[in-house]
Amino acid sequence: MKYLIVIALALVVVWIWRSNRQAGQQDRPPRQPAVRPDPPVTEVVACAVCAVHLPRAEALPGGQGFYCSDAHRRQAEGG
Repeated sequence: MKYLIVIALALVVVWIWRSNRQAGQQDRPPRQPAVRPDPPVTEVVACAVCAVHLPRAEALPGGQGFYCSDAHRRQAEGG
């Protein structure tokens, strides 16, 4: 009989604790999801000789297009 009273008391305490916790969550506004900014867009170009794609900022401009290295620029432009 003593154990039944202890178990009943524990259940009442858990029930009160859970009902108070749920009531506290309803008072707060819902959390807004974190919004990540989009990464900056980088233009990509292909080498006119080997067709390797690389960022335009790293490409070497030439008379006939963009190149991945100075060797390819010389090879394509004959200089």
